[in-house]
This record gives sequence, structure tokens and C-alpha cells, in this order.
Amino acid sequence: MLMGKHYELGTRNFNISSEKLLIPHKQVEILRETCCSTENQHQCGAAKSSATVSRNLNRFSTFVKSGGEAFVLGEASGFVKDGDKLCVVLGSRGPEWQENPYPFQCSIEDPTKQTKFKGMKSYIAYKLVPSHTGQQVHRRYKHFDWLYGRLAEKFPVISVPHLPEKQATGRFEEDFISKRRKGLAWWMDHMCSHPVLAQCDAFQHFLTCPSTDEKAWKQGKRKAEKDEMVGANFFLTISVPTGPGASLDLQEVESQVDGFKAFTKKMDESALQLNHTANEFARKQVTGFKKEYQKVGHSFKCLSQAFELDQQAFSAGLNQAIAFTAEAYDAIGDLFADQPRQDLDPVMDLLALYQGHLANFPDIIHVQKGALTKVKESKRHVEEGKMELQKAEGIQERCNIISFATLAEINHFHKIRVRDFKSQMQHFLQQQILFFQKVTQKLEEALHKYDSV
Repeated sequence: MLMGKHYELGTRNFNISSEKLLIPHKQVEILRETCCSTENQHQCGAAKSSATVSRNLNRFSTFVKSGGEAFVLGEASGFVKDGDKLCVVLGSRGPEWQENPYPFQCSIEDPTKQTKFKGMKSYIAYKLVPSHTGQQVHRRYKHFDWLYGRLAEKFPVISVPHLPEKQATGRFEEDFISKRRKGLAWWMDHMCSHPVLAQCDAFQHFLTCPSTDEKAWKQGKRKAEKDEMVGANFFLTISVPTGPGASLDLQEVESQVDGFKAFTKKMDESALQLNHTANEFARKQVTGFKKEYQKVGHSFKCLSQAFELDQQAFSAGLNQAIAFTAEAYDAIGDLFADQPRQDLDPVMDLLALYQGHLANFPDIIHVQKGALTKVKESKRHVEEGKMELQKAEGIQERCNIISFATLAEINHFHKIRVRDFKSQMQHFLQQQILFFQKVTQKLEEALHKYDSV
């Protein structure tokens, strides 16, 4: 037994004791490298199967809050009923939402002031008549607001149109009620036109539940609020094309989304500019133009009154013609003041609706971009031997689902945009033509008065 002895071997010294064994530094390094190499082999073998894509540090980002991250990482689980499936198909423009097989429209008319609690509380109720039922129901703004909240929470990759803004004062003024009704009509048109939103259970409940059945309304409301297909589970409901030719090139998707992002930014800037210009022009018509034309009319009237001091018979015709010209310019001033209601206001109502859509798309794009980032990260793990290919393919497949839905929503936006702006520009120009025809008619009537002078 070697206990507490000192030995000399060549130039190397060893001190062997019962407590410690002293080994030269170089040999220690060799032993350490050998141990680490063995340990790394075990770790690398385990890492390939256990490496995961990192989570976003910002837990308040739209990608995280929408459930997109959890879905892409494979953490969503739930049973999807056939009625809950949202189908994306390949159309002529690329991915599209499958069309509603039973399209319908819904009018919003007759806003009326109603009361409750024996007249202590007043509110405005709007009459809704869906074309697929023909049964009218009445809804308050707070019902619209509740529905919007539910839909915005449920559909993170769909642009739910914004409602007209709330107003604390002047809610019962006629102009405000009329403007809100028009805004709600645009909102309803976009809801009914969307293949997914139009068929949503919460929206159908909103349209069809009898106004007088408070119990049924509350039951449907609670059902919508307990919907399990929200957050990460929502993405499970999206069904996308499969088979040859149905896969997406992620680089091409990224390019398309980036192009749309630039488009929405430019459209938003242009919409703001047009809205400001139209609003300023309308203000000038209502105040400045009316005032200026009626000032001209008043001046002609003063001239005719001066001429009336001449009592000779041959002057009477001229005096009457000038007086009629004064009335024509006064009427033209009123036409200018009323005209914005006919042409500019509808344009601004449409711009307001689209500014809401444009405000939605940064979050929708953020969800798709977040999913794409996870795919790139998983591919890097595979290349480094830290993740199995099958696991990375699962992440890419789930990213494809989000990409299909995003592109379908982009295509729907463009389709509706072309429809709306074509119709609105036609209406604007038609109203402009009618306006100037009325002005021309007034001037021609005044001109003919001088024929008999």
C-alpha cells in the first residue's frame, strides 16, 4: 500500500497520499478533454431529439397573444367539428377563402330613439333585415360593439371591419344618427361579403335572434363567449389545399406579404390625404362657396332694386330678369352647401372603413412573419444537427396554414377594395355631373329671362 510516500520518476514528481493524488497539469488536461468529449457525444445525441425553437421574449406581441406561436410550436389541441372548418382554396389569384354557398345581405334602416327603465335610459335602436331570413330585428350600438369584440378576438388573421366611432355627447342629434347609420351600413356590407365572417355563429346569432327574446339572446351570447376554438385552437379550424402543386414557397410568400405591407402603408397615407382634402373641400362648399355665391346674388338683387326706381315700362323686363338672376345665384349657393352629402361624404365614409382595415393588417402580417421566423429557426437547428427533420417539417406545415390564411385574406381585401372603390367613384362622378347639371339649369333659366327684354 502506498500511503503518504514521495516518489521520483524521471523528472516527474508524484505525491500519493490517502487524501489526494497529485497529477501533472498536462495529464489533467488530457483526462479533462477525454471526459468532455465523451460527455458531448451523449449531449449531442440527446440534443438532436430535444432541441426546441425558442419562444418570443415579448409575451405581449400579437404573434404570442393570438395563439400563433403556440400553434406553430405544436401546442394546440382540440376537436374541430365540420361546421367549424374554414376552408382555403386555390383560385385564379392564389389562395382564397371558400365562397359562402348561401350569400346574403342585410339592410340597416329606421334608427329610432327608445327608452327603458320607465324612461330613465334612452338609446338608439337600428332595424336590421337580413335577406336570408326576411325577419327584422332591432340592435343597439352596444350589441354591434359586443359582436365586434368577439370576432376580433376569434379571428386573428382576418380583418374584422371597425365600427363607426363612439361618441359621448350629441348621440341623439339627427346628423350624428344619420352618419352612424351609414357607417354601420358599410360595416354590415363588409361583414356579409366576407366568406368566413358571414357564416360565423356569433354573427348569425346577432342577425337572427328575436329582439324580444332576452333569454335566447343571452344564451347565444354565452355560447359565443365560451367558444373553445379561439387562440391557438382557432388555427386548427383552417383547412388548406393539399397534394401536388398545393405547397407554398415560403420565400415567395414572404415577398408577397412584404409587397402587401408596402401597399397598405402607401394606401393609408393616400387615404389620409384624400380624407383631409375632401373634408376641407366639403367645408368650403358648405360655408365659403355658399356664402360667395349668395353674396353675388345679393349684389344682383341690389342692382335690380336700384333699377326699379326707373318707372318706365321698357325697364320692367330687365329688372325682373336681374332679380331672377339674383335668385338663381342664391339657389346655386344652397346647392353647393348641400352637395357634400351627395358625393364627398360617402367617399369619406368609405375611407374611414378602409382606414380601419389598414389598421388591422400590421397585426395580421405580424402573425405570419412570426410563424415564418420559427420555420427559419427550425431549419437552422436541422442543419446544425440539433433537431430532427420530422419536427421541423411539422413547424413548416403549421406555418403554411397561417400563410395560406394570410394570403387568402389579402386576396379578399383586394377583391372587395376594387368592388367598393369602383362603385364609389362611379357614384361620386355621377353626383358631380348631376350637381353641375343643376347649376347649369339654374343659369340657363336665368339666361332665358333676358330673351323677352
